[in-house]
Amino acid sequence: MPLSEHEQKMLAQMEQALAAEDPKFASQMQGRALASIQHRRWIIGVVGVVAGLGLVLVGVNTTMWVGALGFAVMVAAAVYAVTPPRRAKLAAVQGSGDDAPAQGGKRRKGQRSSFMDRLDERWERRENNW
Repeated sequence: MPLSEHEQKMLAQMEQALAAEDPKFASQMQGRALASIQHRRWIIGVVGVVAGLGLVLVGVNTTMWVGALGFAVMVAAAVYAVTPPRRAKLAAVQGSGDDAPAQGGKRRKGQRSSFMDRLDERWERRENNW
């Protein structure tokens, strides 16, 4: 049975309160969701490498182009498995807690912040939690 809107809002408030009260625990819980995404990427990558290897072996018996396609599939699958998920998927998993700028932050809606801006925002959030 799905949660009502009121229950969803209450759950979101409880999650925010937990993240504010114990950020280390909240980050550990988010890490499990991120680990499941990375685990899925590894599985897809391994399946892709095995399929590419099969194409390479078929290419040895038939034409060079099938082998080259198999090699390309192997490389693409390995790169997919090794690279971390894109930021949009991470934001969907983490929710608005980590990705949102601190209150009074310098970042605007469509603007990407620099490395130093992100460090400043993290520092401000850390000081506000004390």
